[in-house]
Amino acid sequence: MSSTPENLWSPVRWAENGAVRLAFDALTEGTDGEPLLLATGLGVNRWWIPDGLCRMLAARGFAVARYDQRDSGDSTHLPPTPARTPISALFAKRETAYTAEDMADDAVAVMNALGWRSAHLLGVSLGGAVAQRVALRHPGRVRTLTSMAAVPGDISGLRTMRYIRMRTLAKFARLRFPDTPDGAVAAGIAVSRLLASPHRTFDEPAAREAAERNADRGMHDQQAQSRQIGAQWHGPPISAITRPTLVLHGADDPLIKPSAGKTIATRIRDSRLVLLPRVGHEFPACAWDRVTIEVRGLATAAASRQLPPSAGN
Repeated sequence: MSSTPENLWSPVRWAENGAVRLAFDALTEGTDGEPLLLATGLGVNRWWIPDGLCRMLAARGFAVARYDQRDSGDSTHLPPTPARTPISALFAKRETAYTAEDMADDAVAVMNALGWRSAHLLGVSLGGAVAQRVALRHPGRVRTLTSMAAVPGDISGLRTMRYIRMRTLAKFARLRFPDTPDGAVAAGIAVSRLLASPHRTFDEPAAREAAERNADRGMHDQQAQSRQIGAQWHGPPISAITRPTLVLHGADDPLIKPSAGKTIATRIRDSRLVLLPRVGHEFPACAWDRVTIEVRGLATAAASRQLPPSAGN
């Protein structure tokens, strides 16, 4: 099935988790494939996951859907909290808006709205931590887990700092742009530059084009980012994950150290780590083929082992 850019994605739909409404849509290609839910990173909306990557996933046999985390995109934004920046949220002693369990339940609410009893999960950055928590809290809903560019999902606060390049986070926190469409474009370009691999030439025209297509104010909404990063996990450790797991991490990630991916892969039994060369904290086109091959391989291997969903939901 081929689609033009205008109808590549379904109209936006809504899922509900209590008072929170979650915006999501589905790729119109590959709708008869295996369900695959994409979870996005800190602050950003669902449009930042490249269409080309999603189409490649569809071509490899997946029905792809994506959603906006709470406090990002078109989903519900919560009231302000004392933490003003992502760095101050790391130092907070307790969550002030919602929990990491709430965010894991958001993903399941989207699956329910899609009519999916279970799905493959692919989470990026914050979305990777959320996907890990879904596999812990709702194992019966997870076919496979792919965590990319993420920290271990069972840590929060100061323990997170060992995996974060604080110099980059400080640069991120110092970004200031007006709350206007032009400010959102400038923020998108600045963040893309900050998170790109230093071993590839930064393509500013492409970054500008992407930011102009998607002037996402969440790129510089530090209040919303603080609420997301401040959401703390109270459940079991990631060593309790039983679902087939793949860990992807950019070898040049300037924000989350590759040691985070190595720790996740060490702690989740039978998981596998793939370091992506010349990849930062991003989804560059040069990595799409490798990423989609690995995600397809994980799903195929899980199906060949005929692994049933875990007990419970």
